[in-house]
Amino acid sequence: MALFSKGATKAAISPPPAKAAAAGGYTSNAAGVSMIGQYYSYQEGEARNRAISVPAINRARDLMASVIGCMPLRMYNERFMDGRREKIYLDPRTWLRRPDPTVPYQFLMAWTLDDLLMFGRAFWYITSRTADGYPASFTRLPAGSITTSDMVGPVWFAPSKEVYFNGGMLNPDDLVQFLSPAQGLIYSAPGAIETALKIEAARNRNASSSIPSGVLRQVGGEPMTAQELADLAAAFNQARATNQTAALNEFVEYKETSMTPDKMLLIDSANYSALEAARLANVPPYLVGVSTGSYSYQSSQQARADLYIFGVKLYAEAIAETLSMDNVLPRGTYVEFNPDEYLAENYEADRMDDTVIEENTQERLAR
Repeated sequence: MALFSKGATKAAISPPPAKAAAAGGYTSNAAGVSMIGQYYSYQEGEARNRAISVPAINRARDLMASVIGCMPLRMYNERFMDGRREKIYLDPRTWLRRPDPTVPYQFLMAWTLDDLLMFGRAFWYITSRTADGYPASFTRLPAGSITTSDMVGPVWFAPSKEVYFNGGMLNPDDLVQFLSPAQGLIYSAPGAIETALKIEAARNRNASSSIPSGVLRQVGGEPMTAQELADLAAAFNQARATNQTAALNEFVEYKETSMTPDKMLLIDSANYSALEAARLANVPPYLVGVSTGSYSYQSSQQARADLYIFGVKLYAEAIAETLSMDNVLPRGTYVEFNPDEYLAENYEADRMDDTVIEENTQERLAR
């Protein structure tokens, strides 16, 4: 069992990692580097934007982003004593509090998680280095603006050695590439996303009119041609869609269907679509407002723990282990997220809430 030391010591600085010279060497294309910081050219990609427009996916993403954004990073090294591993926490390097000095820590971590969730990988560009050659600051490059000619996806096997940002090549030695253990959502479930969007479009269409759908039927007079019937249906449907008054003569009647409001709004279909989205995002369904009937939690504390364990931990470990690699920190030095503040503070809040509820209950019983 690991023992965690509360003491902190200075981080040891070791020589920077040796860089193997490739044939011809890696050089960044001037066009690629020049586009960094030109935010008008940044894009997340159409596939990602369509996925995030699904309400359940949006909710799952925001929940996980709120967790990872409030967990600080801490640095440590390890030693083994009496067959046990002990963590020794170190004074952090300056970038641990704010890896990108131009944006808040919470913003950077939330969007890094977004890239890992949607694309299965994320990219930080090293904007400055310390005297020992290790990174001192970073900036995030949106995964939707990145292409790699040595890997086309949707599964990423290793950090790419041929990275292009908005068409310009970047030196991979100046990049920190985060790889998710899970396949990117836009690649693993395009069909489920399209189905969810079509259900939402159908709900919007059905909700645009207070008049139920139905059938126009000619009951007398000279039979109308196919074109005349089509024109009549189009005119009637336009009036129905805009909630205007539609007029029919004595030879045409409108027969409403037996669709009820809940069926017209496809509530069951929408709930099932949300359940599928929760499965895709790896969060418990009840966190996105879907009841499964057999899964419940006892308190908000348990709900927060479930969100961290089932949803966030996967990506938090991917980020922390990538930032612990030899191209970011000296060998033997590691970083990890500290979930204690997120879980412990919520635990104290829950205890206060439970105390208030108990006091109110006792007061009512006394009356």
